[in-house]
Amino acid sequence: MDFITSYINQYGYVVLFLALMLELLALPLPGELLMGYAGVLAFQGHLSWVGSILVAGTGSMVGMTIAYGVGYKLGTPFFDKYGKTLHMGPDRIERMSKWFSVHGNKLLIIAYFLPVIRHITGYFSGITRLPFRTYALYAYSGSFLWVTTFITLGKLLGPQWEQFHHYSIKKYFVIGMIVAVSLFAAIYIYKKFKVTIKKIAINSLKWIVNAFHTRKRAGLVFIFTALVTLGFILLMVGMTQDFIANEFGDFNKITSLLITALFNKDWNVPMWVFFMLGSRQVLIALIFFTLVWILWKGRDKKIELLSLIVVAGGGELYEESLRRIFHHFSPIRKSLIEHLSYTFPSEQSLMAFVIYGFAVFMLVRHSKGLWVPTLAPIAAILILLLIAISRLYLSIQYPSDIAAGYVFGGVWLGLNVLLLETFRLMKSINL
Repeated sequence: MDFITSYINQYGYVVLFLALMLELLALPLPGELLMGYAGVLAFQGHLSWVGSILVAGTGSMVGMTIAYGVGYKLGTPFFDKYGKTLHMGPDRIERMSKWFSVHGNKLLIIAYFLPVIRHITGYFSGITRLPFRTYALYAYSGSFLWVTTFITLGKLLGPQWEQFHHYSIKKYFVIGMIVAVSLFAAIYIYKKFKVTIKKIAINSLKWIVNAFHTRKRAGLVFIFTALVTLGFILLMVGMTQDFIANEFGDFNKITSLLITALFNKDWNVPMWVFFMLGSRQVLIALIFFTLVWILWKGRDKKIELLSLIVVAGGGELYEESLRRIFHHFSPIRKSLIEHLSYTFPSEQSLMAFVIYGFAVFMLVRHSKGLWVPTLAPIAAILILLLIAISRLYLSIQYPSDIAAGYVFGGVWLGLNVLLLETFRLMKSINL
């Protein structure tokens, strides 16, 4: 790898163009690594960021065009003759060709981010006679999306890029790609089955609302809550192990760098507004709102009010106990003042998740329409995300502390909701 980067330092755009072209002709070259390094050079001013994207994108476009031409020339006769040896007989080729003609254009966009897959899509597009205009539209668009992502990532991280590229960037980018691919698949499915999905969504929302208000179906709500709580518990165990093993260093550095790169000084005022959404004053106001809502709409007022007291008051004792436990097991010895300033998990994040979550649960539990059960959880998730970003922007807490606060808060909230619904079910049985 060192000799390639030295060539980039010396010849710049020429090496970047040739490397990307050859990599997409299935030569074993580290494309992502080269683009990330080009981004670092752009950060240092040795290369142009826009120029690097244009050169790398053009190189990958040329490589994909050549691959398409080779596949087009080989065609099905090659597989008719040698396909059985490769377990790709005429029948399988025909089935794959039909599938590729329908879905291949979508695959071309995301294939660049998948090693091995990106090396065969160009050839197979030509073999299956995918119309070149369609191929070019999706393949070239995907090409520039691919190179822009990695070159920009290298530019954002700058000198820190080399420290993380061997392990951390690959690890977290794979997670990001899984999310991106899932989102892409969801958009495609929605467009294809839009009418059906809308009907199912409306019927499902009506069923959920009815389930919340029907005691016979309350057991299903209990099961769903139990599964979600179990998921939070598993995350909690994993994060505890990572904390003890001191494995949050790279995650904290990368996340902080990205927040710094994405949000400049112009965001200072909005970030303070977002920060206040998680302040003690706002959380107390939210507790008061939940109290009023229970008194107005609640069916089992005594049980729900007691649950609110346990969730809020017990949450304070819960986070204090966690702080003491993790202070004891911390792999890095710090002073008590430092641990009180940077807790794991974050006290503020934990309580924000618990109080916002319980308020939304009560709101949905006693709302008969469709809009509130739909919009309230989305609004809460957005607010919690903004609170987290503001804390990172203002350098108040570590990313791992905030993430752990939400996860541990999810466990506390889930257990209390389960306890509340258990009492509710027992009361209905006794009646």
